[in-house]
Amino acid sequence: MSTPAPIQTHAESPRSNPQCVVNCAAYERGGKRREITLDEISEVLAKDDDTFVWVGVYEPEDFILDKLQEEFSLHDLAIEDARNAHQRPKIETYGNSLFIVVHTAQSVDSHIRFGETHIFVGPRYLVTVRHGASTSYAPARARYERDADDLAHGPGAALYTVLDLIVDNFQPIVQEFSQDLNELEQDIFAEEFRSETVKHLYDLKRELTRLRMAVSPLQDILGQLTRARTGLIDEESQLYFRDVLDHAVRLNETTDTLREMLTAAMSVNLSLVTIHQGEVVKRLAGWAALLAAPTLITSWYGMNFSHMPELEGRWSYPAMIVLVAVVCVVLYVLLRRAKWL
Repeated sequence: MSTPAPIQTHAESPRSNPQCVVNCAAYERGGKRREITLDEISEVLAKDDDTFVWVGVYEPEDFILDKLQEEFSLHDLAIEDARNAHQRPKIETYGNSLFIVVHTAQSVDSHIRFGETHIFVGPRYLVTVRHGASTSYAPARARYERDADDLAHGPGAALYTVLDLIVDNFQPIVQEFSQDLNELEQDIFAEEFRSETVKHLYDLKRELTRLRMAVSPLQDILGQLTRARTGLIDEESQLYFRDVLDHAVRLNETTDTLREMLTAAMSVNLSLVTIHQGEVVKRLAGWAALLAAPTLITSWYGMNFSHMPELEGRWSYPAMIVLVAVVCVVLYVLLRRAKWL
């Protein structure tokens, strides 16, 4: 995984594979790469023990999976899982081969779309079956082909490049979440209630929870690969799987941190809105108290009683006005000091 070496490609490049077959190539330990058809797989594997086959398919039909099972002798249970695109992330051993299911994610129109990749790994083959949202693994193949040391490690190194690309593809999505949260900060601390802000925060948390469900199981899968003793992954390759595991752990920690920040942001936003609404209620109650004092006083003299104090006095009306004004001023000063107005 250190010395670049050019890949020698044969002149003939058969193109008779179905459209869902994105890649089907035979790799020799010496650095030669040759595109082949699905029908040639068994013939290629029978000729040379130093050759392994890498097949990549996207949402294949059942007959393609049946063909792959026939060519690589894949287990029935693994093929059955690969037909269905709703599997939990896992790693399973079938004899001398591994079957791995990982979830993938892709940002499309500011929304996160999720998919699955089913990986079959054997002593002389690597098969990737993609479902749903997933970027192409062409960069992983190009990276594998550029490194002569990778070619010497066979399917184990190819598996490393695929898993490393899957983990790396999560990084910009997590950064996008972080950027969205920073942009929402001004709306979060606004005193006015905006339902769009709360809805946006909820949508972010929902997608971030789904993202965590995709990233978190990668730790267990990569942990098992770093300790695997199946012969498919040598000790040198396991060092690189440990590096991918470290990236997955950091992604998972970042995801957890963002989820906690989103939860706190929702609580802060609702608390600020509640406090602001409480201040409004206090002000309304203060003005209501100011109006209640003159209303109470004047209502006494609005009753139709004959014998009431000061009804016939000359200065009764001005005195009543002064009394109401004094009461209102005193209440206003007290309420201002209490910060109710």
